[in-house]
Amino acid sequence: MAAPKDGLEAVEAEGSAGLRGTSGIELVLPSGPAVPAPLCPHGPTLLFVKVTQGKEEARRFYACSACRDRKDCNFFQWEDEKLSGARLAAREAHNRRCQPPLSRRQCVERYLKFIELPLTQRKFCQRCQQLLLPDDWGQHSEHQVLGDVSITQLRKPSQLLYPLENKKTYAQYLFADRSCQFLVDLLSTLGFRRVLCVGTPRLHELIRLTASADKNSNIKSLLLDIDFRYSQFYMEDSFCHYNMFNHHFFDGKTALEVCRAFLQEDKGKGVIMVTDPPFGGLVEPLAVTFKKLIAMWKEGQSQDDSDKELPIFWIFPYFFESRICQFFPSFRMLDYQVDYDNHALYKHGKTGRKQSPVRIFTNIPLNKIILPTEEGYRFCSLCQRYVSLENQHCEHCNSCPSKDGRKWNHCFLCKKCVKPSWIHCSICNHCAVPDHSCQGPKDGCFICGELDHKRSACPNIATSKRANKAVRKQKQRKSNKMKMETTKGQSMNHTSATRRKKRRERAHQYLCS
Repeated sequence: MAAPKDGLEAVEAEGSAGLRGTSGIELVLPSGPAVPAPLCPHGPTLLFVKVTQGKEEARRFYACSACRDRKDCNFFQWEDEKLSGARLAAREAHNRRCQPPLSRRQCVERYLKFIELPLTQRKFCQRCQQLLLPDDWGQHSEHQVLGDVSITQLRKPSQLLYPLENKKTYAQYLFADRSCQFLVDLLSTLGFRRVLCVGTPRLHELIRLTASADKNSNIKSLLLDIDFRYSQFYMEDSFCHYNMFNHHFFDGKTALEVCRAFLQEDKGKGVIMVTDPPFGGLVEPLAVTFKKLIAMWKEGQSQDDSDKELPIFWIFPYFFESRICQFFPSFRMLDYQVDYDNHALYKHGKTGRKQSPVRIFTNIPLNKIILPTEEGYRFCSLCQRYVSLENQHCEHCNSCPSKDGRKWNHCFLCKKCVKPSWIHCSICNHCAVPDHSCQGPKDGCFICGELDHKRSACPNIATSKRANKAVRKQKQRKSNKMKMETTKGQSMNHTSATRRKKRRERAHQYLCS
């Protein structure tokens, strides 16, 4: 699920630097007892705060977990905001209206009826993206309808459905056949029997197709995806409508138990999670969700296996490496370049900066993963892993350092390898692109200014919060005092005006008498 070409540089800057410049929006990770978050159409919302370097923490607010653009979901609520009963009722009604028109059970019943129809009666409305039963034909008579839908087509719903290409919410840039087949072959070689596909519908399809075609294949999969349209193609034990940014199962406890049973089957042995989140999404909530899935898997483990980790393939751009490893220190990045069918940039066979930046992060030892030599990968005996052809081993770094598939150069001043287009800047005292701004925004903590951590991990955050709280209280007292003085002044003015009016009335009565 890749980000569009025009947003690549912005996404890379966000991934490599976190919050840049002097301000930014930061996710507030739960630290104490869980407080129920308000709900939007995409499930529980997340708590955010706007932070500005050198200034106090701003007011916290709740916003949609899945949509970072308010055009897609305009939910907004201050953390301390009290809503009236009427507003809460209106919100609940809006959330209900935004849900899929059919329940999960209704989708399954319709699917079972659909596959029983003769080929000439199997129709798919391309406008409504819906499988049609004979009773539905009249409502879709003026729509573009695809007829003679075969069982083979039903097994490949990603080719029937239009991709939802909103990069910040859905980003359905689907795996190319090359990458998808590589993943299926690798999973089989590594001996996995179950694959939890989180946001990887095309991988889920290929696993099921392989299992149905090859009697010797015993691998099966469960798809968790936010796109409810897949509900009409799969039974309840094969698909769950799911939001990976807040670990929300739209169909409630039933779907949750399906996922739990899948992870804990055979005491959790032989299962792996493969995920391909939208690149416009935040790493932090994804990491929180994946840890919840890991905890669900661990519930089925025995005490002897308590130190084991759930095997994971997290597919994401290489420039998010530091952010991912911050939450999962055991993860390492493969050199394998993942490419996509419906993306103009992320294609196999590109060279230089045009190569796909998408990689696989995993906690599986890299020496166990064999990359295809026919695609230009080779085994480095010193690093004990497969690397891309141009990723040359550096004797100074004692590693194959390239992240983007090009040969990197060692900078003796920085004491590390850098991209071939970078030069060492004597003013900044590090390597950067030639046309960079030396006076540009600096990375670092918004509280103490140090460069080795973010604001959320600052050791001085508790002191900063106490100081900010004191400042807010002082401002609140000052504001309340000003309001009281204003109200008192208005009251006194009103009293004086009333007295003057009464005096005028008494004087008028005296003159008229």
